[in-house]
Amino acid sequence: MTIELAPLPYPLDGLAPHITERTMGFHYNRHHASYVANLNRAIAGSPHENASLEDIVVAADKPSSLFNNAAQAWNHAFYWNSMTPGRPEAPSADLLAALEASFGSLDAFNTQFAAAAAGNFASGWTWLVANESGLSIVNTDDADTPLRHGQHALLTIDVWEHAYYLDYQNARPAYVEAFVEHLINWQFASTNYATHS
Repeated sequence: MTIELAPLPYPLDGLAPHITERTMGFHYNRHHASYVANLNRAIAGSPHENASLEDIVVAADKPSSLFNNAAQAWNHAFYWNSMTPGRPEAPSADLLAALEASFGSLDAFNTQFAAAAAGNFASGWTWLVANESGLSIVNTDDADTPLRHGQHALLTIDVWEHAYYLDYQNARPAYVEAFVEHLINWQFASTNYATHS
């Protein structure tokens, strides 16, 4: 099967002014689209040709070009859905309770998540994940993803420079603050949490 470029859940300018249409044009139409195109070339005629994207991410040798392109295609689709235009709604009651149990409060989670994302060295991702012991904030390097570690992802922020450099230059903390304060899609995170519970 052909792996499709996941559609954006909002227009290219939908996250402005926090993430501009210019950044989204490069990030979605070039970076994400390239990962998908490279992946489809890699799986053509291979044992992965009819596999789902998730199955490829889990099965691919790591490190490898196949893994990098599959994981980045999956990570980016998840990232777009981790954001929403307008001020974020609150987490569901169940997710809020889990956040309070794991971090003390929603504000404490926001602070810890922002610190983890701002301090995630080099290129990678910062995730809120659920596992048997509750909720955790984890950083992954390069294309790595919770799918490979038995963790259930709830939301993520991309901290590769191409995600923010056109808008924020080297001020990653300002980009992270905008994500936490204005963009988190708590409905998406809550739905992901409900499927884990």
